[in-house]
Amino acid sequence: MGPWWALLLFLPQVLQGQNSTPPGSPGLKSFHSDQFQGEWFVLGLAGNAFKREDRELLNPFITNFEQKSNNQLEVFNSMTRGKRCDTWSYVLIPTAQPGKFIVDNQGPVPEADSEDVQVMDTDYTNFALVLSLRHTSSRTISRVSLLGRSWRLPFGTLDKFFCLAQNQGLTKNNLMFPDETGWSPHLDGC
Repeated sequence: MGPWWALLLFLPQVLQGQNSTPPGSPGLKSFHSDQFQGEWFVLGLAGNAFKREDRELLNPFITNFEQKSNNQLEVFNSMTRGKRCDTWSYVLIPTAQPGKFIVDNQGPVPEADSEDVQVMDTDYTNFALVLSLRHTSSRTISRVSLLGRSWRLPFGTLDKFFCLAQNQGLTKNNLMFPDETGWSPHLDGC
């Protein structure tokens, strides 16, 4: 098991001592897509669709943001699952609010779910906290992503992640950290 799983043992104590207002809330005052673009490791996820038994399904994965000429961000994700590499991508369309985007849903179904993505906090060089709200006909699915440029985070970043998750009504049972044991970010095929 990787060191991230050890955090799960201490989450109840960490979450109890946190401030309920996440740093950077309700969002950034400015956002620089050119500095945000590039490769990020997904170091943690929290979401109301995740359960404790889902933790084994999260493998380490990389997300890459590429700025387009129209200020949109194209997002490419890749995750290894055994010897297979799963990839998926989508486009983020900027809104008037800094760091807030709408997911371009150009699927065949016009009534498809809508999704808003908000970069809640980032220093561009070490970490980012991203909130995603997908609206379905019956509920809103929230997801908080903890991104890092490397596997090391600045002091206090995990606290910010826990606070943001808690502010979304999420509990320790909704938190997931990938086990990076034996994982290499440059495996063939991904």
